[in-house]
Amino acid sequence: MSKVLTQKQLKVGVIGVGVVGSSVIATLEKNRDIITARAGVEIIIKKACVRDISKPRACPIPLTDDIDEIINDDEIDVVVELMGGRELPYHIAKATLSKGKAFVTANKAMLAYHRYELAKLARTPIGFEASVCGGIPIINALKVGLSANEILAIRGILNGTSNYILTKMTQDGWDFTQALKKAQELGYAEADPSLDINGLDAAHKLSILASIAYGIDVRPEDMLIEGIEHIAPEDIEFAKEFGYCIKLLGIAKKHDSSIELRVHPTMIDEEKLLADVDGVMNAVSVVGDCAGESVYYGAGAGGNATASSVISDLVAIARLYSQNHRQDQANPMLGFITEQSYAIIPKQDITSRYYLRILADDKHGVLEKIAATLSHNKISISTFLQKPSTLDSSSSQNCAKVLLATHTTSEFAIQNAITGLQSLEVVRQKPVIIRIEDE
Repeated sequence: MSKVLTQKQLKVGVIGVGVVGSSVIATLEKNRDIITARAGVEIIIKKACVRDISKPRACPIPLTDDIDEIINDDEIDVVVELMGGRELPYHIAKATLSKGKAFVTANKAMLAYHRYELAKLARTPIGFEASVCGGIPIINALKVGLSANEILAIRGILNGTSNYILTKMTQDGWDFTQALKKAQELGYAEADPSLDINGLDAAHKLSILASIAYGIDVRPEDMLIEGIEHIAPEDIEFAKEFGYCIKLLGIAKKHDSSIELRVHPTMIDEEKLLADVDGVMNAVSVVGDCAGESVYYGAGAGGNATASSVISDLVAIARLYSQNHRQDQANPMLGFITEQSYAIIPKQDITSRYYLRILADDKHGVLEKIAATLSHNKISISTFLQKPSTLDSSSSQNCAKVLLATHTTSEFAIQNAITGLQSLEVVRQKPVIIRIEDE
């Protein structure tokens, strides 16, 4: 089904007028002349849908609380979904596509689970630049700018909240609780910050990037995912002492015919570009076989930054429609016309170097037992530190914090070692691990 603009206007319906929706409306009005010049047509928001129509708001366009009123309006060419959630937005997307309308979304959670179903349904354009890293045009970079390349690796700081927390811990010496509280006070973290700090938000985004880079249908459940809740000041200090900093990274790597995917706190060389990405900013490093490494940096969230990406999709759709193009095999949603056959590396087979923090009794023979447990799992130690003793109030026993880094080993081996260490009577709590990325 093709769509041709009969007038010099692209008419849009917006579902969700929160921070991002309000910014989309305001930006289209403020920059109307330059947007029209770039799109070739005027982009007009005809109507917007809100949850509570009685709520006072400064919105210059007609409002409704009926989603179907947007979808079924024959004058509306594009539906923009900015409401959040997962299943309802998916049904809105399907209904929109069935009506022959284009669809634009910033919804990474919905796309993490339903992007391939939508790609199969699409006969009109689907724009989702705003779903990953706010105002950074990383989707278009992977789909178009780097389309000549085999993508060898992606490493990204994909969540601004977790990056802010780790920045405060690194630069100001705060503990995790202090940094999280400040992030909530500043509006960077929600009252329930779970998705940001447990790594799931970043995993949603990595699944989308992996589809575009490799043509694979992967869901968060297929990935190794860990959050930053367990990071402590001594981990930050160990990293600094050995020339690393800690970032929550989404990582994708190509290994022959398989792909490795993981999201977790990572020690990276402090000389790397990603190490300098502080506060709530996002950045993505992409390594292509032709282009080498390119790094994309910018605001990963916020109304104006996300609106910038939403409107870039609207401009692209306006250009397609004005040229009588459509969403078909010449313009695939996820960047691949033919199917790809990469396998996902099982979580237990992923290899890395590891940092371990172990709280153990401060007495003779403890280090030998720790080393023996690691050796039993064929794990060798590359670096070792012991922090000053403290008193464990629960046992009246002096304890030491043993900090060490390993040589490369597998996830299977390290998890078995953690189980073994935890079973030692001299180890006081489950050891903490952080993966080390040396590449």
